[in-house]
Amino acid sequence: MRVVDIGPDPSLAYRPNLENSKEKEEYRNFVDGSLFNRVFKTYSVMHTNQTVDFVQQKHAVWTHCNHSQMGMMDAIMSLDQLVDESDPDVDFPNSFHAFQTAEGIRKEHPDKDWFQLVGLIHDVGKILALWDEPQWAVVGDTFPVGCKFQNSIVFRESTFQDNPDEKNPKYKTEYGIYEPNCGLDKVLMSWGHDEYLYRVIKFNNCSIPEEGLYMIRFHSFYPWHSHGDYTHLCNHKDLQMLPWVKEFNKFDLYTKTTDLPNVDELRPYYQSLIDKYCPGVLQW
Repeated sequence: MRVVDIGPDPSLAYRPNLENSKEKEEYRNFVDGSLFNRVFKTYSVMHTNQTVDFVQQKHAVWTHCNHSQMGMMDAIMSLDQLVDESDPDVDFPNSFHAFQTAEGIRKEHPDKDWFQLVGLIHDVGKILALWDEPQWAVVGDTFPVGCKFQNSIVFRESTFQDNPDEKNPKYKTEYGIYEPNCGLDKVLMSWGHDEYLYRVIKFNNCSIPEEGLYMIRFHSFYPWHSHGDYTHLCNHKDLQMLPWVKEFNKFDLYTKTTDLPNVDELRPYYQSLIDKYCPGVLQW
């Protein structure tokens, strides 16, 4: 098995000043480590099956938000049942990561309660994996489909050889099916929890500001926010929002430690934020 070294992640340079953090070089290790085989398998299947047709099928199934009804906190706590098989950094339930991220943001951005809430809910779209979607269609880094797969995608050279779109001339150019600077809103991203939660938030008319919506929708788009790829598809708004996505990324990534938060103590505060921005029973 050939493992491609994609080089250091530029986001490593921007870790927030948080206590109990691992060394920054220890994060996003896609070369070796105790979880490597699980991670590589997940990405291999993902990169084989995430095609334009597949993404369009998933949009048809999930973006009407007619699958379930529940409050946001119930959705967050359901992630107690989920360990992300694409994550090389942690092997504990995703609900803890939600509160870790939110608390990291709360410490450095006490005046931005919407930002804290985004930290709490950003991975809630992974609930798809509890509704029988395979993890390769839920978790992991995202990337555009319908155009050339860029080299900064994790395991780019070793996992796309069986993807049908890799052999389709229409999809193999830099722009593929898109126009220059068309804007990310017009780009089909590989299907996963980012796009799903974004659609849920929009469908339910939650009042999270645009900066937060970009964080939710593109926080797993590492080829863009951490490697500078796909800017030829971006419009002015995307580039304006990019610093916010980068700011979010450092909390999403560097709060992953085994020092788990006391969820029972934190829940009342974060419930108040949910009541402010995403109140009541939501359609999923």
